[in-house]
Amino acid sequence: MAKLPALQNYSDQLYTNTALNLFLDLNEAHLAEDSLTNLEPDMLLAFEEMEKLENGAIANPDENRTVGHYWLRNPSVSPHADIRQQIEETLTSIKSFAAAVHQGQLLTPQGTPFTNILLIGIGGSALGPQFIADALDPKTSMKIQFLDNTDPDGIDRVLSGLTDVLSETLVIVISKSGGTAETRNGMLETQHLFIDRGLEFGRQAVAITGQDSQLYKLASEDNWLSIFPMWDWVGGRTSVMSAVGLLPAALLDIEIEHLLDGAATMDEATRSRDISNNPAALLAQAWFILGEGMGSKDMVVLPYKDRLLLFSRYLQQLIMESLGKRLDTRGNVVHQGIAVYGNKGSTDQHAYVQQLRDGLNNFFVTFIEVLADRTGPSILVDGQNSSGDYLFGFYKGTQTALSSSDRQSITITIPDVSPRSIGALIALYERAVGLYATLININAYHQPGVEAGKKAAGNVLEIKNSLLELLNGSDEYLSIEDICEKLSLVGQEVLIYHIIRHHAANHKLEFEGSMSEPRSLRVKLS
Repeated sequence: MAKLPALQNYSDQLYTNTALNLFLDLNEAHLAEDSLTNLEPDMLLAFEEMEKLENGAIANPDENRTVGHYWLRNPSVSPHADIRQQIEETLTSIKSFAAAVHQGQLLTPQGTPFTNILLIGIGGSALGPQFIADALDPKTSMKIQFLDNTDPDGIDRVLSGLTDVLSETLVIVISKSGGTAETRNGMLETQHLFIDRGLEFGRQAVAITGQDSQLYKLASEDNWLSIFPMWDWVGGRTSVMSAVGLLPAALLDIEIEHLLDGAATMDEATRSRDISNNPAALLAQAWFILGEGMGSKDMVVLPYKDRLLLFSRYLQQLIMESLGKRLDTRGNVVHQGIAVYGNKGSTDQHAYVQQLRDGLNNFFVTFIEVLADRTGPSILVDGQNSSGDYLFGFYKGTQTALSSSDRQSITITIPDVSPRSIGALIALYERAVGLYATLININAYHQPGVEAGKKAAGNVLEIKNSLLELLNGSDEYLSIEDICEKLSLVGQEVLIYHIIRHHAANHKLEFEGSMSEPRSLRVKLS
């Protein structure tokens, strides 16, 4: 029997990976054939650049670094034997450490098992482990909490929840340099609580950091339980398959070998130079065409599965930090990037889908469909349909409603939320980001904007400290103009006002006048 034309046309825009039972459906993206054809030469160049990357070419000239996250799930493809050995030895150490905790060979100073994990990190050092833990959520006796900011109230919320189990909590501190302010602050706040409770922080702490970093030296000097490596050739946003993600996952009894296997299997598929058989190339092409090569449309990520709630947050960093660049590789000002946001379906059909359908057409949707509803049987909630049937119906209904309003979408379908499927999803997007970066001629592996923000923050704190030093040496009330003149900060009056307002709300600072009228303020230390 001849194939029906509609089904044939559909099949032409459907990628299937039988090894992973993964589908990539581009039918609702409505990509013009000539656009795809025109991109072929650039995509072939992207394949060549990706091969150089995997072979150890310098990918981040700012720091003279290679980029090797693909080696983490298949050490045999790494360009140097010593790197392969480091990866394999670290994986063995992770498994051994987790087994020692699980089997009661590694106990707390009080001789009791560890029951909780507190992970302290920020950016990729927290987002990856958070996503893995939330998505895979195994049935384990250990529970995990995260400190991923320097918000004092947020720190208090997390630490207060550990009050009764602090003596049973294993602390993992993650920082490549050891100097990341947010992570350092979270560690110091946690250390303070340990000391206050008469506990030895080092005997319950593990570091994941660079060789000879500040954190490495601290952990060595204080005899922490262990130190795991964070290599220069692994960026934070692609570190989830290193000790950063694998150690907490192993401690939570997640099958890390399956996570790595899913990623490695996807890596093999995305190395294909046959564009039609390479899901990462198909994704990169779609992003380029839908965003007119300039990121002119936002990417809305809608996973129809509660366990994938944090996937859009994970992708925000991976995509936006990698692709959001002011300059291209030739130094031209291009202001590239793709804005990413999302939450989950069908919850957000009641939130922002109304605008997606009827508002500005400045986005494309990526639906994530999960075939398995749950691990066990389902009841019928209305005599004919299960809750999972409704979730499927809402996904297809939303897709149809958007399509009828000329809204374009992509659908990725995975069989289940398992370590192997999650590993494959992560690897798919990592490769798509790398290929897309070549298409728009930017460097996906540095982050000058982030560094600029850190430097600016440091400058603010220096000015704040100079202000306090000035006030400490004066018994009289000073106006903002007086302060700026004495500190040679004329032109920084607004910043001085903001510093005064914050400090007055949290510390001992006397003032005359009104915070609502900055020109009236006169301040001094109490």
